Amino acid sequence: MHKDVDRSLTGKIGRVTGRIGPGTIGEVMLPVRGGTSAFHAHPFDKSSVFAVGEQVLVIYFEPPQTVFVDELPDVLKGA
Repeated sequence: MHKDVDRSLTGKIGRVTGRIGPGTIGEVMLPVRGGTSAFHAHPFDKSSVFAVGEQVLVIYFEPPQTVFVDELPDVLKGA
């Protein structure tokens, strides 16, 4: 494992603003630095599809502006 991996966005909950799916570059809005920023997004498992408006969980952040996301677990829905 790399010690220099940036984990600052891991575990953040975001809202999909551009459809995320295999072979596409989606978009998710995430709370960062006291505001909200848009990030390019890909499905972590490389096969899931997330529609606009869905909440997702950030699994991995790849600087400068790309995240890999997964389905938001039930326990975190409504958080």
